[in-house]
Amino acid sequence: MKAMILAAGRGDRMRPLTDHTPKPLLKVQGTPLIEYTINQLACHGFSDIVINVSYLGEQIVNYLGNGQRLGVQIEYSFEPEGALETAGGILHALPMLDSSPFLVVNGDIACDFPLSDLMDHDFDLAHLVLIPNPPHHSEGDFHLAGNGVLAENGTGRYTFSGIGLYRPELFHEMSPGRHKLGPLLRKHISNQHISGRLHEGFWMDIGTPERLSQLDHYYQQRTEI
Repeated sequence: MKAMILAAGRGDRMRPLTDHTPKPLLKVQGTPLIEYTINQLACHGFSDIVINVSYLGEQIVNYLGNGQRLGVQIEYSFEPEGALETAGGILHALPMLDSSPFLVVNGDIACDFPLSDLMDHDFDLAHLVLIPNPPHHSEGDFHLAGNGVLAENGTGRYTFSGIGLYRPELFHEMSPGRHKLGPLLRKHISNQHISGRLHEGFWMDIGTPERLSQLDHYYQQRTEI
């Protein structure tokens, strides 16, 4: 199964850190965020990786190359200036992802979810990893029913972690261009074609300089144990 890392965003909330450095190359304990993600994918059996790039994307390509140094094979999906949003970016990269189900991971999260658990999972159009709602997203995104099917509303809502399995068919009705993922998911959630699971371990959205600092502190504590 191939994996895709979403790394094309501008990272406006990270400014001024991202004025001259793409967010995936911001460092924690001396290592770029995207390298942590690649290492996690590789450790769980995902060696064929597609990375979408746009803003300062040449820096990401120059740093990672073909992935051989990290024990993986990397292809790049180049997007126009301003990028294509999540769904548009995945659609643009579909020719590289073949016709089989694939994994997509946001490039600006840190998480200890065991990605290998998704390798052989059977699902309909998409299967999302959810997490308990963080303070900055207390309302959550989706309700997780007892049968594992997602609903937009219900008692107890969780936040989408940025980790998901997708079938190419989910994107086939879209035209090329900028498309957000949320509306596409909600369309098919209403038809009960999207499932999910809850992860209650470590997860962090590295969306601000403050959270980048918190992640640095978290990793430092782990190395000191």
